Amino acid sequence: MSEITNFKGVAQQTGGESQTEIMVGALMKRVGERVRRARELKGIPRRVLSDISGVSPRYLAQLESGEGNISIGLLQKVAIALDYRIEWFVCAEDPWSSDTMRVTNLFRRAGYQTRQEVLDLLAPDTEADMRAQRVCLIGMRGAGKSTLGAMAGATLGVPFVELNREIEEQSGMPINELVAFYGQEGYRKLESQALERVVATHDAMILAVAGGIVSDPQTYTMLLNHFHTVWLKATPEDHMERVLAQGDTRPMAGNPEAMDQLKSILTSRETLYGRALSHIDTSGKSLAETHDELVAVIRERGFLQ
Repeated sequence: MSEITNFKGVAQQTGGESQTEIMVGALMKRVGERVRRARELKGIPRRVLSDISGVSPRYLAQLESGEGNISIGLLQKVAIALDYRIEWFVCAEDPWSSDTMRVTNLFRRAGYQTRQEVLDLLAPDTEADMRAQRVCLIGMRGAGKSTLGAMAGATLGVPFVELNREIEEQSGMPINELVAFYGQEGYRKLESQALERVVATHDAMILAVAGGIVSDPQTYTMLLNHFHTVWLKATPEDHMERVLAQGDTRPMAGNPEAMDQLKSILTSRETLYGRALSHIDTSGKSLAETHDELVAVIRERGFLQ
């Protein structure tokens, strides 16, 4: 299954840098406009805001013009001085007109009983209902997601889908070209949209996803909510050996520290992968043994019932 990063954790950037710069520029402009609006609504001159926040007037002027690449720490100081939450300045929706932001603020101030009633109203389905009969295999490259997913799907009589293939079919471009053209952030957006389509069109299936999907909190939460997840684990050595056996020598090409980098990525993602409902260690086992274990887990846990 194609991944968008190598074991070094570096995505292809050719042609994607300008797209990233556009997105960053739009964010800086949005933050600047909102800081200026918040300051003007409170009738606070820039000089006074500088005194309260400890951020220089020149920096504030650059920030409000959309040219200041302000740090999170300084933006937090500005937010506190203006008595606004920092997310008001960076969220995609307009905080002064967004129903989502208004409901969020009301929810924060509500008591426990009210919060529970709101949660029950907004999420009436049980976890089992939301996940239906959808199973998703997660893990790093070389874990066996594609091979085992196809085998288990055939055994259990349900469709097997690779999310990256869905993305390629919808876009008409290979994953590597998508990453080069849209950048990492653009790919992640396409990945989220593809996952939404899969959930909307499949009630029973086995899905395999790219290993890096766990790095996007919103997409990964959607995945955990709508799929019975199984983490296919393996040792770093097995991951590397399997990828090389597939004929992909990119992880090792000109990179003598590839194994150390792979171990670092596995360590950083371990907690995220660990949120899966079931874990299967594929190291030291034959393909047939792992297939039997995966099918047994799906049946015993009632994932397809």
